[in-house]
Amino acid sequence: MTIPLVVGVDGSRAGLQALDWAVDEAVRHGVPLHLLHAAAGESEASEVIATAALHAEERAPYMPLTSEVVQDDPDAALIDRGRNAFALVLGSRGLGDLAGMLLGAVSLAVTARADCPVVVVRGAEESRQARFARIVVGVDEDEGSGTAVSFACPGARVRRCPLLAVHTWTRRPGRLAVAPPRNRYAPQTSWRPPAAVLDDALREAVGSSKDSVVTRRVIEGPARRALLDAAAQADLLVVGARRRQGHTGLQLGLVNHARLHHAPCPVAVVPQI
Repeated sequence: MTIPLVVGVDGSRAGLQALDWAVDEAVRHGVPLHLLHAAAGESEASEVIATAALHAEERAPYMPLTSEVVQDDPDAALIDRGRNAFALVLGSRGLGDLAGMLLGAVSLAVTARADCPVVVVRGAEESRQARFARIVVGVDEDEGSGTAVSFACPGARVRRCPLLAVHTWTRRPGRLAVAPPRNRYAPQTSWRPPAAVLDDALREAVGSSKDSVVTRRVIEGPARRALLDAAAQADLLVVGARRRQGHTGLQLGLVNHARLHHAPCPVAVVPQI
């Protein structure tokens, strides 16, 4: 049985944008789509889920589609369904989020704790509608970056678009080069040349997909700015997030928070093994 792509729907404009993106992504990958609406009460829940299901059916009439309403907090319900999902897809903000927030509380909580990749759909219509024909994946010093690459490669393949892999590093006085500061909770490894970091992360995933077109880019400077700049003309930005040892959920870090709050396109956060 093929595990589904799960999308959270809440009747908001951001939720509708996430639904459109999820429908298109499910069709590309040939996986079923599961609509999930979580609410404390039942007054409007049935209307929200029925409207979302009708919208999805009109957009992709032959796509396998299921839906459900769960009486639970949205983040808890989504995290639970994410344990058996191809990915979770969320809007950048929902009905309950404060107007001044750049990213909704539910989206941030689910992204930080989910067991599967989480895609937060944001950005201009050009990127949401896959008009740039490019996916960007961030590769950091940790060996777990291969997980993000393994998620990004099939996405580029089904879109028939190139993949841009970006790795950043910083130079310090008195030393030729050093890797950017790493998560103190992640296992520490010896430093490798920036080009070798990219090659190591891409070798297995790209080697198994001969039809993938991959461009490597090594940039000296802050990771936050480099990836946001690269994502300005991308349909999807893929980044990894490593689990904190002894803690549940993901340690997103300041850089990933910046990407989620400011990225000009949808962002996929992939748990690193």
